[in-house]
Amino acid sequence: MIHTHPHPGEILRETVFDPLNLSVTEAAGRLSVSRVALSRVLNGRAGISAELAIRLEKAGVSTARFWVTLQANYDLWRAMQREQPPVRSLQEGDPVAG
Repeated sequence: MIHTHPHPGEILRETVFDPLNLSVTEAAGRLSVSRVALSRVLNGRAGISAELAIRLEKAGVSTARFWVTLQANYDLWRAMQREQPPVRSLQEGDPVAG
């Protein structure tokens, strides 16, 4: 069974924007980002950048480190779902890792 991680933008929408009844247009204005860019994040088509994470922190929505870590964990999970190419050890004679 594969556990599905929600996209960080979905978490942002469901835990912050929806409870506050914030439209994408209003939130984008408050965060000084374009409506299109914010919409892409909230709909899972773009990640939360370090810049957006800082703006979220300044707007009182957790810490930048929280959002960056959430995005990094999501990106790593997505990468682990894909088949990876064969990799050989960088150390001579060491066995190949997993």
